Amino acid sequence: MHKSSHRTLLAVFLTLFALSALATVTSADHSWGGYHWARTSNPFTIKTGDNVTAVWDPYLDEAISDWNLSVSLDLLKVAGGTNPKNCRPTAGRIEVCNSKYGNTGWLGIAQIWITGGTHITQGTTKLNDTYFNTAQYNTPAWRRLVMCQEIAHDFGLDHQDETFNNYNLGTCMDYTNAPSGGVVGGFNYGPSNEHPNAHDYEQIEIIYDHLDSTTTIGQSVNRGNGQAPPAMNDLNMDNPSQWGRLISSSRNGRVQTFELDFGGGNKVITHVFWASSEEREHDNH
Repeated sequence: MHKSSHRTLLAVFLTLFALSALATVTSADHSWGGYHWARTSNPFTIKTGDNVTAVWDPYLDEAISDWNLSVSLDLLKVAGGTNPKNCRPTAGRIEVCNSKYGNTGWLGIAQIWITGGTHITQGTTKLNDTYFNTAQYNTPAWRRLVMCQEIAHDFGLDHQDETFNNYNLGTCMDYTNAPSGGVVGGFNYGPSNEHPNAHDYEQIEIIYDHLDSTTTIGQSVNRGNGQAPPAMNDLNMDNPSQWGRLISSSRNGRVQTFELDFGGGNKVITHVFWASSEEREHDNH
């Protein structure tokens, strides 16, 4: 079967699935600020740089496979284009990195570079092994959830829910204390949050239901709004002091978004998934 036919059937299935689930889950409305890659046709392909170690490779492969079920986009894994410790962005693509970034407090980061106010020109996902090497986070479920979620931010998807101690929605775009689901600490978290669900695919279609006159995908980027200031790339984006102003925060502060504005619609947006307070306190002793 041709991929176009497969995607048509998949779209029908996901639509029916989403409609059947409306009784318990709200409709898709989790675009991240309207941010999206500019492109002139659908489906489109975003190169995704593999800068991760062998421990992380299966989770990167799973996330790419999961998101490629979307009828709108493909993520194509390619050789990494950066030093994982710095994880510098590459124009027109996503770079995915892991390293021992230190006791920064954050478990995972997604960063997108924006021109024209909403067009993504490059993105990075960073996974902090300083925390993933601890007993709390060194599990397949935690690795799957964070990898799946941070990559999704890099193409404009936001969370469905930011409460950690409620029933799971069955998507990696839902925060939880128990990504594998089930009963933990006497509370039934329900299904696993390790993969996308139908509402995620629905939201991707909504985000990319229009076409642009220019593209920001690929090595030769036509940003449509002039070249971004060089200073946008001369940053150590591991450092919270360079993330700019806080623009959103979850109730418990575990999920935060920062904006560094260069004017003229040029900015860097940083989404931060903080480690639990217990883990951060442990690091400070």
